[in-house]
Amino acid sequence: MSMQIFGVDIGGSGIKGAPVDLERGELAQERHKVLTPHPATPEGVAGCVAEVVGAFSWKGPVGVTFPGVVTNGVTRTAANVDKGWVGLDAAALLSSRLGGRPVTVLNDADAAGVAEVTYGAGRGVAGTVLLLTLGTGIGSALFRDGHLVPNTELGHLELKGHDAETRASVKAKEDGDLSWERWAHRLSRYLAHVEMLFSPDLFVLGGGVSRKPEKFLPLIEGVRAPVVPAKLQNNAGIVGAAMAARDAGS
Repeated sequence: MSMQIFGVDIGGSGIKGAPVDLERGELAQERHKVLTPHPATPEGVAGCVAEVVGAFSWKGPVGVTFPGVVTNGVTRTAANVDKGWVGLDAAALLSSRLGGRPVTVLNDADAAGVAEVTYGAGRGVAGTVLLLTLGTGIGSALFRDGHLVPNTELGHLELKGHDAETRASVKAKEDGDLSWERWAHRLSRYLAHVEMLFSPDLFVLGGGVSRKPEKFLPLIEGVRAPVVPAKLQNNAGIVGAAMAARDAGS
């Protein structure tokens, strides 16, 4: 029996989870998804996490991603969820909602990045790798020779006087009814700005949009480093959450 641990990915629009086969770096079963409550209060989200985990009658440790800064299980920021998360011991809250089983919480982009660097597009890449998740906001995960620099939050860099994620996220594309060309132009400006700051050897773009790279990757310009889609696509966060739970227990 291969090693399985449960991963849950809390996103701005959906909360999804599944047991993960950590030898292969993929979901062991079809994932279960529920809609993120609005407002996304800690109690409301914790109930949804319990619902996702309960759909599998899972008994072991659980890893959970969060769209914000997380230090030692405490959520520090809440750009796209309810402000009640700020300063909250999210690991303790979720553990109590899950009957006391151990819960590990980490930033959602960091989770996706760890999965991509271990099993996906960043595997075996030396130097600086930067994963960006494009969705409701923009998440970032920065790696140097495979080692994570946690909680980078590069989606909140300022771009032309705006919070970058309000200009270049998938939500910004949808809200502004932007064509792929126009959105790719904004994304290119953002990537060029991040490249100026960090000079990565590789950009990996994740989130739901990574399922259709042909729509926008050929339109990216003015960026030196290669830009590739995430291989685990939208399951990367679930896989990375499970990896974090495994590492916390070892």
